[in-house]
Amino acid sequence: MASEKQKMLAGELYRATGEELAADARRVAEWMDRYNGSIAATQQNYPALLREIMASVGEGTYIRPPFHCDYGYNISLGAGVFLNFNCVILDVVKVAIGDRTQIGPGVQILTADHPRDPAQRRAGLEFGRPIVIGADVWIGGGAIILPGVSIGDGAIVGAGAVVTRDVPAGVTIVGNPAKVR
Repeated sequence: MASEKQKMLAGELYRATGEELAADARRVAEWMDRYNGSIAATQQNYPALLREIMASVGEGTYIRPPFHCDYGYNISLGAGVFLNFNCVILDVVKVAIGDRTQIGPGVQILTADHPRDPAQRRAGLEFGRPIVIGADVWIGGGAIILPGVSIGDGAIVGAGAVVTRDVPAGVTIVGNPAKVR
């Protein structure tokens, strides 16, 4: 029988309970305390801190604290990625961000999703859908990227956009829900 963590990582219905996920949540909470408390530290210290928790971190990648995530181990960042203040990544499944992508302040990248059936929600079930953001993407401040979305290379997501569907390479999208401009 699969553990709740195994089900979560597979994108299946799971309950965010149990000692295994609780231990992972404590670990990332302690890490976020250190990372977010390091705002006065030099930028040279950040790559080592990021590599402690994330699946992979490319050269020259920088996240301005504060930063928040669920687990960290499902996040892969390419080279030269930049996340501005107050970004949130709910990473119950994989989040991949390509090289040189720039993400504005207050952006939310949300893989966590919930069943549409109220009985399943009452039972505490949830699931995740992965997010892939290509290379050379620019995501404006306050944008929200919803579960299961892929954003193609070179795309631009306008500030405050709510991205509900895949975004082709090289296009600009704006609004709520986000549409090609």
